Amino acid sequence: MPEKETLERAREDAREGKSPSTQAGEFVREEIHHVRDGKHGAVSARQAIAIGLSKARRAGVKLGTPKGSPKLKRKAALDNAAGEHPRRKVSTKRSRATSNALKHESRGTASRKALSTEARNVAAKRGRAARRASAQKAARTRKAA
Repeated sequence: MPEKETLERAREDAREGKSPSTQAGEFVREEIHHVRDGKHGAVSARQAIAIGLSKARRAGVKLGTPKGSPKLKRKAALDNAAGEHPRRKVSTKRSRATSNALKHESRGTASRKALSTEARNVAAKRGRAARRASAQKAARTRKAA
């Protein structure tokens, strides 16, 4: 379950009309802090980000369907459905199993270096036009703020 401050920051972003990915960024940020603080670990920086995005979907952030395997798309759809009906009880056994598994994982995956490497790898996979459009949008929104 996300912390109250994280939910409030995400709701504030939504009220201000910010994009769903910006709202989801609050949940990813929280997850990175959890790994850094030693609450649990992660196999990779990508896994820590994925956990944060899953939490965001479950909290009702309207994120798009991810590209990837059918299994990944199904998980995202289940998370979105959970976000629409948030009052369902979570399986205690599954939660405990997940927590215990994550506790055995590395904490270094949320380091500044690991995250920057992940960002660079993801950016390299995008096309030139996509990177340019992203930079232009950043410049526009920076001027607006």
